[in-house]
Amino acid sequence: MSIGETLARERQKAGLTVTQVSLRTRIRETVIRGIERDDFSACGGNFYARGHIRSISRVIGIDPEPLVQEFDAMHGGAPAPIPAATAFEPENPVPFRERRAPNWSAAMALALALVVIYGVFQVFSGDSAPRTARQVAGAPEQPVATPSPTRTQRAEDPVAVAPRKNVQLAVHAHRTTWLSVQGDKGRNLFSGTLRPGQSREWTAKKKISIIIGNSSGVRLTVNGKDLGTPDQNGGVVRLSFTPDDPDAA
Repeated sequence: MSIGETLARERQKAGLTVTQVSLRTRIRETVIRGIERDDFSACGGNFYARGHIRSISRVIGIDPEPLVQEFDAMHGGAPAPIPAATAFEPENPVPFRERRAPNWSAAMALALALVVIYGVFQVFSGDSAPRTARQVAGAPEQPVATPSPTRTQRAEDPVAVAPRKNVQLAVHAHRTTWLSVQGDKGRNLFSGTLRPGQSREWTAKKKISIIIGNSSGVRLTVNGKDLGTPDQNGGVVRLSFTPDDPDAA
């Protein structure tokens, strides 16, 4: 019985499949099937074939040495032992270039030459610079006159006036008046009647809308500026104010 037949029969006796043997030995299934057919070409050489025979034999539970000896007899005998140094020595040594030490003398000479060239360049290119410096050193520096901004310029300077961040409305009643005040997004701020002498104030971020039932009975102040009475003739008045008012009113 050949090596492959012996391994196949003992594997079947052990109740193992080729896949199971492959998982335990880490040998590919195609290689195991080739060995069981006495085809060792997929092993990669006699050395690996002997190792595969030993691994498979141990997994299926038989002594591998008789099969290994049979394999050696069929393939020219067992390999002769070789020294460890020879085993790890490559057949074709890879040549390595000899690493040369840096040439510090050449580097120092190049650096010195650069310093000399830089010094010569400074001597010839800086001839006129000291003369100009001496001329300027003898005269005091004249400050540059900056024209002061006029009153009109200061008033129009956008930095001088910070933009308002909200709108403020104050109402003072000197007659009985009904009011309806709404802030941002139509939010109700006040709805009711002011009696003579009463005052109310409201603040919103973007907009305040007011409906006055008796426009001649109140006095309005928007963003700190007195706008007076909306309408001396009375009647219902609808007004809206933003942070830019009363300039935009």
